[in-house]
Amino acid sequence: MDEERALYIVRAGEAGAIERVLRDYSDKHRSTFKFESTDEDKRKKLCEGIFKVLIKDIPTTCQVSCLEVLRILSRDKKVLVPVTTKENMQILLRLAKLNELDDSLDKVSEFPVIVESLKCLCNIVFNSQMAQQLSLELNLAAKLCNLLRKCKDRKFISDIKCFDLRLLFLLSLLHTDIRSQLRYELQGLPLLTQILESAFSIKWTDEYESAIDHNGPPLSPQETDCAIEALKALFNVTVDSWKVHKESDSHQFRVMAAVLRHCLLIVGPTEEKTEELHSNAVNLLSNVPVSCLDVLICPLTHEETAQEATTLDELPGDKTTEKETVLKNSTMVYNGMNMEAIHVLLSFMEKRIDKGSSYREGLTPVLSLLTECSRAHRNIRKFLKDQVLPPLRDVTNRPEVGSTVRNKLVRLMTHVDLGVKQIAAEFLFVLCKERVDSLLKYTGYGNAAGLLAARGLLAGGRGDNWYSEDEDTDTEEYKNAKPKEELLKPMGLKPDGTITPLEEALNQYSVIEETSSDTD
Repeated sequence: MDEERALYIVRAGEAGAIERVLRDYSDKHRSTFKFESTDEDKRKKLCEGIFKVLIKDIPTTCQVSCLEVLRILSRDKKVLVPVTTKENMQILLRLAKLNELDDSLDKVSEFPVIVESLKCLCNIVFNSQMAQQLSLELNLAAKLCNLLRKCKDRKFISDIKCFDLRLLFLLSLLHTDIRSQLRYELQGLPLLTQILESAFSIKWTDEYESAIDHNGPPLSPQETDCAIEALKALFNVTVDSWKVHKESDSHQFRVMAAVLRHCLLIVGPTEEKTEELHSNAVNLLSNVPVSCLDVLICPLTHEETAQEATTLDELPGDKTTEKETVLKNSTMVYNGMNMEAIHVLLSFMEKRIDKGSSYREGLTPVLSLLTECSRAHRNIRKFLKDQVLPPLRDVTNRPEVGSTVRNKLVRLMTHVDLGVKQIAAEFLFVLCKERVDSLLKYTGYGNAAGLLAARGLLAGGRGDNWYSEDEDTDTEEYKNAKPKEELLKPMGLKPDGTITPLEEALNQYSVIEETSSDTD
């Protein structure tokens, strides 16, 4: 009955009556996402009627009411089939200010119409394959980029930017061709990076360094939502960014990585929004060529260096070996470098471990990122080694027992999900410079057996990558306990069926093979 009454007024009524009946319909169905199939034909006709009203000269408030109902109806895929035409798409593009290259955004009264039109386009493009094809034909991605450029550095139009970015994300998700167009033809990488700079109000202090105000206010809800949509769009644009060959590409990715470093060091309006913001930043950092991730750390500024620092060098006993420095503003320092962003990533990783679910989607991206950073950048690896695998003191409990980051990661090495346990083991192996003896020291043989077997290192040795030859100093506790470790050795079967240390068993099989090959 709702659709029938609304359809009657839309077909025959004047603007005021249309606005009232559609506002009532919108209020009643605002939270409706599943529709009765019996009224499907009426909803199709109501959509067609609304498009006929939108081409008329009607008040802005009536346009908004029409678009609100159209947005609700566009949640139903079946309704969209007959109304998704080039003409109707062009009506929405015109109302969203996506057709006029020179048209400004000075009329604030039009902003609600622009926002509702973009919302409708998001639903229609997401739910209709025909609309997706028409988006290519109408060059929608280029129009959205033009609108973004109009919005750049403008205040009070966050909703327009947000839904423009969301539509860009959907288009680049659904069409690989649009990803390429955004990346190269439309210069989407610098454009979207500038949107992030604007959202974060970044002030550059050097080419790849920004000023961080630790006492500043949190990001507003509107700018947080804009930033999240921009991060998601950038992820699609850079999904194959490992194919970097030009110096200009490296510069763009370094700028983006520096913006993402800034993102990790700020907070959103709520803890949930901060985690969502940081999660999307982690996903995007995974697309950045590893050679460009050096900007995640930077030398201390003169102001930071001049600040009074509290070091752990004066702690009693063996703790003088710990070189971590904490400035008053909680900046993490290692070897004269500001490691705060890396520390945020490590904390983010630990929170994801503590959640205890969705490890593949929630944990593996940040673990992979930290692994690649550690493999490529010595200072990052050494800082993470100090944080995750500090000098071993607890030698009475098994490596997987306890609440430290090391204990949690070691437990993941035997996780039921193959991908999760592989990346957890790989991360620890890289922190140990891919040395088997060092890995076994921190994880135990049983926990490391899967990784070592996969790499053919059950008998010892080290991986293929080269690392600096800095020493791994043992604590007195470990030195005293080390001789007792001989009680646990990897074992194998000799040809006669008896158990012997694995290395000896392998040697005996090698001798048999050589003898067999010489026998006629």
